[in-house]
Amino acid sequence: MSILPQIIFLLFFAATGYVLYKRVSFLKRNIQLGKAESRNDRSTERWQTMALVAFGQKKMFKRWIPALLHLLVYLGFIVINLEVAEFIIDGITGQHRIFAPLLGGAYTFAMNFFEFLAVGVLISCIIFLIRRNITKVPRLSMKELKGWPALDANLILVIEICLMMAILKMNAADQILASRGVEHYTQLGPLFFSSLLKPMLVGFSDSFLMFIERAAWWFHIVGILGFAIYVTYSKHLHIFLAFPNTWYSNLKPKGEMANMPEVTNEVNMMLGIPTEGNTEPPAEIGRFGAKDINDLSWVNIMNAYSCTECGRCTSECPANITGKKLSPRKVMMDVRDRAEEVGKSIDTGGKGLEDGKSLLGDYISQEEINACTSCNACVEACPVNIDPLSIILQMRRYIAMEESGSPAQWNAMFQNMETSFSPWKFSPSDRFNWAEKVKDEEMK
Repeated sequence: MSILPQIIFLLFFAATGYVLYKRVSFLKRNIQLGKAESRNDRSTERWQTMALVAFGQKKMFKRWIPALLHLLVYLGFIVINLEVAEFIIDGITGQHRIFAPLLGGAYTFAMNFFEFLAVGVLISCIIFLIRRNITKVPRLSMKELKGWPALDANLILVIEICLMMAILKMNAADQILASRGVEHYTQLGPLFFSSLLKPMLVGFSDSFLMFIERAAWWFHIVGILGFAIYVTYSKHLHIFLAFPNTWYSNLKPKGEMANMPEVTNEVNMMLGIPTEGNTEPPAEIGRFGAKDINDLSWVNIMNAYSCTECGRCTSECPANITGKKLSPRKVMMDVRDRAEEVGKSIDTGGKGLEDGKSLLGDYISQEEINACTSCNACVEACPVNIDPLSIILQMRRYIAMEESGSPAQWNAMFQNMETSFSPWKFSPSDRFNWAEKVKDEEMK
């Protein structure tokens, strides 16, 4: 038997591993462009969050129909890839269905279950294509999805449909060849779904059926390995990043805004309150807020790479609903695109972060972030616990504290809060006059 197919398989497998290593290294470096942030506290709660949100897809089930379809695709991706492990072993050893003689009837049961999931994935992907391209669900048809994002979503669905069809065709041809006693093919028990395709193939010769079976096998294994590379360039990177992203979720109450350590320490020193750590002022004053990705934390950038582009955040955003320019999904996509641009520039010897561009201004406008109400609806809606609000608030801080660029009405409110301890311009001693009026009304 020729070992050429094994050599080709090993070379392709090794090449895929190398490309993946380079791409993963690139993504890791891009994420590390962000500032350090510790998210290792409350580990038990973090494991629970990851189990419920990433594994259990808890937040997906706020919308039952897409959630059930997504669950089928998710389970299919995990379980069917167990069969890919057999493909890899077969490819390395030159065997065919190496586990079939070892597992007997259990193998037939497993194959029927895999085929059931394959059909479920196939049907779900067709429905997703209809939702995106025919019924045009509003959150899947917004302007930030024009071009590559729309093509990416459709491509991955078509690829999954082709991969599932390849499994069913391979199994159908395989079983016809086994029933004819062709060497190398193992007779299994009945496979329900692939047997539906057998009438279409039964009239072909052994050699042609072997071509179909081998072509489907190679298409599937090359497709899976190619998919592993493609995912790292796609929104479907969330398949892998959803797990660390949910583990590093912000566990603080949603309405709590993070204080800036530089400002907190400065205020404490002015008031004579002991500060933690070094009380000496820094040699170089850091930037207040965020203008570019290096001003964000690494968690913020990982959030951007974890974005599924599902648009649930934008569809729940009251600013977007009322026609404002703000789209939390676009904010996350812009952060990811800026990280990609800077990373590629660094790798090619370019200027990197010093290229004359910045996240704020060139990607995200002041009008967009000023429309945010800080309501946390986007954070609550995200199925993988992404936090667009954190990025928006940091950019607004930069505008307010570094550029004094907040709207005039905001500046007046800030001044009133500083001098009168309320957004309205009246004496602090009159703050509770409204309560007296309410009391008088109740007594009448």
